Amino acid sequence: MNNKVNYTLIGILVLIGISLMFGFAYWMLKPSQEEAMKKYLIYFDESVLGLNIDAPVKYRGITVGKVIQMRINPRNSEQVEVVVDILKSTPIKESTVAKLTAQGITGLTYINLTQGKNDAPPLRAKAGDKYPVIKTVPSFFKHFERSLGDVSTQLLGTLDKTQQLLNEKNQKEISKLLEHTATIMAKIDKLLDERSIAHMHSSVKNLDAITYKIDLLVPKIDSFVAKSMEWEDRIDGSFDAIKKTYFSMDKTMKNMALSLSDSVLTFERMSHTINNTMLESQNTMVDIENTLEDFKHNPSAILYKKTAEKKAPGER
Repeated sequence: MNNKVNYTLIGILVLIGISLMFGFAYWMLKPSQEEAMKKYLIYFDESVLGLNIDAPVKYRGITVGKVIQMRINPRNSEQVEVVVDILKSTPIKESTVAKLTAQGITGLTYINLTQGKNDAPPLRAKAGDKYPVIKTVPSFFKHFERSLGDVSTQLLGTLDKTQQLLNEKNQKEISKLLEHTATIMAKIDKLLDERSIAHMHSSVKNLDAITYKIDLLVPKIDSFVAKSMEWEDRIDGSFDAIKKTYFSMDKTMKNMALSLSDSVLTFERMSHTINNTMLESQNTMVDIENTLEDFKHNPSAILYKKTAEKKAPGER
């Protein structure tokens, strides 16, 4: 009887201990009011293979929530609707995006959130939506799948073009081209006999000798170029001096032209004066000739001749 009582007591104590452990664990894991959970909706346009219920939701590598529900979007059968619980303290904004990320090599997948712009407004539910909707971006596997599809398309196109290139007609043309190439190579082999090779070696030696002579001439050429440049500088100086002399001569010629113009004016004035003097002299000579003529006919008239007085106008 005593043994039965002891076993019952021990069982009761074990049950109480387990209950206390579960209660303590719940108390420890229960979120406080500051860290209460908030539901969000995420719509994925790609396969969510590897994403399960209770899969973690991480924000920059930190676990901030979990997946609580997954289903096909009732309004769009090409999308998967995922409901997640995220801590309210997580800064979910309008620019925040969700992306499926593989977790190591286990094949499991979690949702990774990125913040986007820091100054973006907080994400809120729109009219008609039960929860706020977080935008999504294609995952690495989606990008890889698209890239693989593009590569496959390009590869198929290349194979198709290769088949078109290697049709029966082109194969015959390629065979002819190969035959001609073989013929040309055979002729080249005949040309490259020992005698031809010896000539080539001789030509190479002559080329080396010419190169050596050119190397010897290079310093002389450099000296010639330097002297040419010096001569050119001197010519430039001479041209400058000639130019200055030309400008000086031009100025002198202009001065001479001005002086000549002044001389011409002076000469014209002197000519006018001389002409007047000559006219007066001519008149005087005429008077002298007249006087001498009168003296020749009547010598006494010079002494006794009276000059008639000229009356002024109006006198009688």
